[in-house]
Amino acid sequence: MTALIFGCGDLGTEVGLRLHAAGEQVIGWRRNPPAGPQPGIEFAAVDIVAGCEWPGADLLVIAAAPGRDDGYEDTYLTGLQHVLQSMDAAGAAPRRALLVSSTAVYGSTSGDVDETTPIAAPEGRAAVLLEAERRFLDFFTGSETDAVMLRLGGIYGPGRTRLIDQVREGRAVIPRTPAVTNRIHRDDAAAAVLHLLTRPQRPEQLYLGVDDAPAELGDVLRFIADRLGMPEPPAGEVERTRGGARRCSNALLRASGFRFAFPDHRAGYAHLLKDPRPRHP
Repeated sequence: MTALIFGCGDLGTEVGLRLHAAGEQVIGWRRNPPAGPQPGIEFAAVDIVAGCEWPGADLLVIAAAPGRDDGYEDTYLTGLQHVLQSMDAAGAAPRRALLVSSTAVYGSTSGDVDETTPIAAPEGRAAVLLEAERRFLDFFTGSETDAVMLRLGGIYGPGRTRLIDQVREGRAVIPRTPAVTNRIHRDDAAAAVLHLLTRPQRPEQLYLGVDDAPAELGDVLRFIADRLGMPEPPAGEVERTRGGARRCSNALLRASGFRFAFPDHRAGYAHLLKDPRPRHP
Protein backbone atom coordinates (compact mmCIF):
# COMPACT_ATOMS: atom_id res chain seq x y z
CA MET A 1 0.00 0.00 0.00
CA THR A 2 0.95 3.64 -0.45
CA ALA A 3 0.74 6.21 2.34
CA LEU A 4 0.67 9.98 1.81
CA ILE A 5 1.77 12.23 4.64
CA PHE A 6 0.70 15.82 4.13
CA GLY A 7 2.81 17.96 6.45
CA CYS A 8 5.79 15.63 6.65
CA GLY A 9 7.83 17.50 9.26
CA ASP A 10 9.40 15.96 12.34
CA LEU A 11 6.32 14.05 13.50
CA GLY A 12 5.24 13.16 9.97
CA THR A 13 8.72 11.91 9.12
CA GLU A 14 8.77 9.65 12.17
CA VAL A 15 5.37 8.29 11.13
CA GLY A 16 6.63 7.80 7.59
CA LEU A 17 9.72 5.90 8.68
CA ARG A 18 7.58 3.59 10.80
CA LEU A 19 5.19 3.01 7.91
CA HIS A 20 8.13 2.23 5.64
CA ALA A 21 9.49 -0.23 8.20
CA ALA A 22 6.06 -1.89 8.14
CA GLY A 23 6.37 -2.37 4.38
CA GLU A 24 4.46 0.63 3.06
CA GLN A 25 5.50 2.97 0.25
CA VAL A 26 5.54 6.49 1.72
CA ILE A 27 5.13 9.86 0.01
CA GLY A 28 5.92 12.93 2.12
CA TRP A 29 4.58 16.36 1.19
CA ARG A 30 6.15 19.46 2.65
CA ARG A 31 6.98 22.95 1.42
CA ASN A 32 10.73 22.49 1.81
CA PRO A 33 11.84 18.84 1.71
CA PRO A 34 15.14 17.89 3.37
CA ALA A 35 18.21 18.05 1.16
CA GLY A 36 19.63 14.81 -0.22
CA PRO A 37 18.09 11.37 -0.34
CA GLN A 38 15.95 10.30 2.60
CA PRO A 39 15.71 6.51 2.70
CA GLY A 40 12.18 5.33 3.38
CA ILE A 41 10.23 8.41 2.28
CA GLU A 42 9.70 9.86 -1.19
CA PHE A 43 9.62 13.58 -0.42
CA ALA A 44 7.96 16.09 -2.74
CA ALA A 45 8.02 19.89 -2.53
CA VAL A 46 4.34 20.80 -2.28
CA ASP A 47 2.88 24.06 -1.00
CA ILE A 48 -0.64 22.89 -0.32
CA VAL A 49 -1.78 26.45 0.41
CA ALA A 50 -1.24 27.09 -3.31
CA GLY A 51 -2.94 23.85 -4.39
CA CYS A 52 -1.98 20.25 -5.05
CA GLU A 53 -2.75 17.21 -7.20
CA TRP A 54 -3.73 13.91 -5.59
CA PRO A 55 -0.92 11.36 -6.15
CA GLY A 56 -2.96 8.30 -5.24
CA ALA A 57 -2.68 6.69 -1.80
CA ASP A 58 -4.34 4.02 0.32
CA LEU A 59 -3.55 5.75 3.61
CA LEU A 60 -3.58 9.48 4.32
CA VAL A 61 -2.05 11.34 7.26
CA ILE A 62 -2.70 15.08 7.60
CA ALA A 63 -0.13 16.41 10.05
CA ALA A 64 0.42 19.97 8.89
CA ALA A 65 1.61 22.57 11.38
CA PRO A 66 2.06 26.28 10.71
CA GLY A 67 5.57 27.61 10.30
CA ARG A 68 6.83 30.70 12.06
CA ASP A 69 5.30 33.07 9.49
CA ASP A 70 2.22 31.02 8.56
CA GLY A 71 -1.33 31.67 9.65
CA TYR A 72 -3.43 28.98 11.28
CA GLU A 73 -6.21 29.48 8.75
CA ASP A 74 -3.85 28.97 5.79
CA THR A 75 -2.36 25.81 7.25
CA TYR A 76 -5.33 24.14 8.89
CA LEU A 77 -8.15 25.30 6.64
CA THR A 78 -6.89 26.37 3.20
CA GLY A 79 -4.28 23.62 2.99
CA LEU A 80 -6.71 20.98 4.22
CA GLN A 81 -9.34 22.13 1.74
CA HIS A 82 -6.89 21.82 -1.16
CA VAL A 83 -5.98 18.26 -0.18
CA LEU A 84 -9.64 17.29 0.10
CA GLN A 85 -10.45 18.97 -3.21
CA SER A 86 -7.60 17.09 -4.92
CA MET A 87 -9.10 13.80 -3.72
CA ASP A 88 -12.56 14.86 -4.85
CA ALA A 89 -11.27 15.81 -8.31
CA ALA A 90 -9.54 12.42 -8.64
CA GLY A 91 -12.56 10.52 -7.35
CA ALA A 92 -10.25 9.01 -4.74
CA ALA A 93 -11.14 7.32 -1.47
CA PRO A 94 -8.18 6.20 0.67
CA ARG A 95 -8.83 3.21 2.88
CA ARG A 96 -8.14 5.25 6.02
CA ALA A 97 -7.42 8.92 6.69
CA LEU A 98 -6.09 10.42 9.92
CA LEU A 99 -6.07 14.08 10.91
CA VAL A 100 -3.57 15.13 13.56
CA SER A 101 -5.28 17.76 15.70
CA SER A 102 -4.52 19.18 19.14
CA THR A 103 -5.93 19.29 22.64
CA ALA A 104 -5.72 23.06 22.12
CA VAL A 105 -9.29 22.73 20.81
CA TYR A 106 -10.39 22.71 24.46
CA GLY A 107 -9.19 26.28 24.94
CA SER A 108 -9.68 27.33 28.57
CA THR A 109 -11.72 24.21 29.49
CA SER A 110 -10.78 22.92 32.95
CA GLY A 111 -11.37 19.67 34.80
CA ASP A 112 -11.41 16.12 33.46
CA VAL A 113 -11.53 15.94 29.67
CA ASP A 114 -12.15 13.07 27.27
CA GLU A 115 -13.49 12.63 23.74
CA THR A 116 -17.06 13.38 24.87
CA THR A 117 -16.27 16.69 26.60
CA PRO A 118 -18.23 19.54 24.95
CA ILE A 119 -16.38 22.64 23.80
CA ALA A 120 -18.30 25.84 24.42
CA ALA A 121 -17.77 28.99 22.34
CA PRO A 122 -14.33 28.18 20.87
CA GLU A 123 -12.17 31.18 19.97
CA GLY A 124 -8.92 31.79 18.14
CA ARG A 125 -6.79 28.73 17.53
CA ALA A 126 -9.38 26.41 19.06
CA ALA A 127 -12.04 27.63 16.63
CA VAL A 128 -9.73 27.09 13.63
CA LEU A 129 -8.82 23.58 14.72
CA LEU A 130 -12.45 22.62 15.34
CA GLU A 131 -13.45 23.93 11.93
CA ALA A 132 -10.67 21.86 10.33
CA GLU A 133 -11.93 18.79 12.17
CA ARG A 134 -15.49 19.46 11.02
CA ARG A 135 -14.47 19.83 7.37
CA PHE A 136 -12.36 16.68 7.55
CA LEU A 137 -15.18 14.54 8.97
CA ASP A 138 -17.83 16.08 6.71
CA PHE A 139 -15.77 15.30 3.61
CA PHE A 140 -15.51 11.61 4.42
CA THR A 141 -19.07 11.14 5.70
CA GLY A 142 -20.76 8.49 3.59
CA SER A 143 -17.53 7.48 1.84
CA GLU A 144 -15.60 4.22 2.00
CA THR A 145 -12.82 5.92 3.97
CA ASP A 146 -12.34 5.36 7.71
CA ALA A 147 -11.78 8.89 9.03
CA VAL A 148 -10.14 9.34 12.42
CA MET A 149 -8.78 12.33 14.35
CA LEU A 150 -6.05 12.31 16.99
CA ARG A 151 -5.89 15.30 19.32
CA LEU A 152 -2.33 15.40 20.62
CA GLY A 153 -1.19 17.05 23.83
CA GLY A 154 2.07 18.98 24.11
CA ILE A 155 4.72 17.09 22.15
CA TYR A 156 8.24 16.79 23.55
CA GLY A 157 11.11 14.57 22.53
CA PRO A 158 14.06 14.74 20.09
CA GLY A 159 14.86 18.38 19.43
CA ARG A 160 11.92 19.55 21.56
CA THR A 161 13.83 20.38 24.72
CA ARG A 162 12.40 23.77 25.73
CA LEU A 163 11.90 22.85 29.40
CA ILE A 164 15.30 21.16 29.63
CA ASP A 165 16.93 24.26 28.12
CA GLN A 166 15.11 26.53 30.56
CA VAL A 167 16.31 24.51 33.55
CA ARG A 168 19.90 24.29 32.27
CA GLU A 169 20.03 28.02 31.57
CA GLY A 170 18.47 29.02 34.89
CA ARG A 171 15.36 30.48 33.23
CA ALA A 172 12.84 27.95 34.56
CA VAL A 173 10.19 29.18 36.97
CA ILE A 174 7.79 26.95 38.91
CA PRO A 175 4.31 28.52 38.73
CA ARG A 176 2.86 29.61 42.08
CA THR A 177 -0.56 28.86 40.65
CA PRO A 178 -0.87 25.15 39.80
CA ALA A 179 -0.54 24.55 36.06
CA VAL A 180 -1.58 21.12 34.77
CA THR A 181 0.10 19.96 31.56
CA ASN A 182 -0.87 17.14 29.19
CA ARG A 183 2.06 15.76 27.23
CA ILE A 184 3.10 13.05 24.82
CA HIS A 185 6.56 11.98 23.66
CA ARG A 186 7.12 12.44 19.92
CA ASP A 187 7.80 8.73 19.48
CA ASP A 188 4.55 7.78 21.21
CA ALA A 189 2.66 10.33 19.10
CA ALA A 190 4.04 8.74 15.93
CA ALA A 191 3.34 5.24 17.23
CA ALA A 192 -0.26 6.23 18.01
CA VAL A 193 -0.76 7.56 14.47
CA LEU A 194 0.61 4.30 13.05
CA HIS A 195 -1.57 2.25 15.40
CA LEU A 196 -4.79 4.01 14.43
CA LEU A 197 -3.89 4.08 10.76
CA THR A 198 -3.18 0.36 10.44
CA ARG A 199 -5.16 -1.48 13.14
CA PRO A 200 -7.47 -4.12 11.60
CA GLN A 201 -10.55 -2.91 13.48
CA ARG A 202 -12.27 0.26 12.35
CA PRO A 203 -11.20 3.10 14.67
CA GLU A 204 -13.45 5.53 16.47
CA GLN A 205 -13.64 8.99 14.93
CA LEU A 206 -11.75 10.74 17.74
CA TYR A 207 -8.99 9.93 20.22
CA LEU A 208 -6.97 11.99 22.70
CA GLY A 209 -3.22 11.47 22.34
CA VAL A 210 -1.75 12.19 25.77
CA ASP A 211 0.30 10.07 28.15
CA ASP A 212 -1.03 8.31 31.23
CA ALA A 213 -0.31 11.04 33.75
CA PRO A 214 -1.21 14.73 33.39
CA ALA A 215 1.41 16.55 35.46
CA GLU A 216 1.90 19.85 37.20
CA LEU A 217 4.44 21.91 35.30
CA GLY A 218 6.33 22.39 38.56
CA ASP A 219 6.70 18.62 39.00
CA VAL A 220 8.09 18.30 35.47
CA LEU A 221 10.62 21.07 36.09
CA ARG A 222 11.65 19.59 39.44
CA PHE A 223 12.21 16.18 37.83
CA ILE A 224 14.38 17.65 35.08
CA ALA A 225 16.41 19.69 37.56
CA ASP A 226 16.97 16.63 39.74
CA ARG A 227 18.15 14.58 36.75
CA LEU A 228 20.51 17.38 35.74
CA GLY A 229 21.87 17.65 39.28
CA MET A 230 20.69 21.24 39.53
CA PRO A 231 18.77 23.05 42.28
CA GLU A 232 15.01 23.27 42.11
CA PRO A 233 13.92 26.25 40.00
CA PRO A 234 12.46 29.19 41.91
CA ALA A 235 8.73 29.74 42.23
CA GLY A 236 7.16 32.76 40.62
CA GLU A 237 4.37 34.18 38.52
CA VAL A 238 4.18 32.52 35.12
CA GLU A 239 1.99 33.80 32.32
CA ARG A 240 0.43 30.88 30.44
CA THR A 241 -1.01 31.47 26.99
CA ARG A 242 -2.32 27.93 26.43
CA GLY A 243 -4.78 25.64 28.11
CA GLY A 244 -6.89 25.59 31.22
CA ALA A 245 -6.41 23.44 34.31
CA ARG A 246 -7.57 20.28 32.55
CA ARG A 247 -6.59 16.65 32.81
CA CYS A 248 -6.99 14.83 29.52
CA SER A 249 -7.73 11.10 29.50
CA ASN A 250 -6.13 8.59 27.11
CA ALA A 251 -8.49 5.78 28.18
CA LEU A 252 -10.06 5.38 24.73
CA LEU A 253 -6.68 5.19 22.99
CA ARG A 254 -5.46 2.61 25.48
CA ALA A 255 -8.69 0.63 25.10
CA SER A 256 -7.91 0.36 21.38
CA GLY A 257 -4.83 -1.68 22.28
CA PHE A 258 -2.21 1.07 22.18
CA ARG A 259 0.61 0.97 24.73
CA PHE A 260 2.96 3.83 25.53
CA ALA A 261 6.74 3.54 25.44
CA PHE A 262 6.85 6.63 27.69
CA PRO A 263 3.72 6.56 29.88
CA ASP A 264 4.60 9.69 31.86
CA HIS A 265 6.98 12.65 31.87
CA ARG A 266 9.48 10.85 34.10
CA ALA A 267 10.00 8.04 31.60
CA GLY A 268 10.04 10.40 28.65
CA TYR A 269 12.38 13.06 30.00
CA ALA A 270 14.72 10.49 31.54
CA HIS A 271 15.11 8.91 28.11
CA LEU A 272 15.46 12.28 26.40
CA LEU A 273 18.22 13.39 28.78
CA LYS A 274 20.03 10.08 28.25
CA ASP A 275 19.62 10.05 24.47
CA PRO A 276 19.30 13.65 23.15
CA ARG A 277 18.63 12.86 19.50
CA PRO A 278 17.96 15.74 17.06
CA ARG A 279 14.67 16.27 15.29
CA HIS A 280 14.23 14.86 11.84
CA PRO A 281 15.40 17.33 9.15
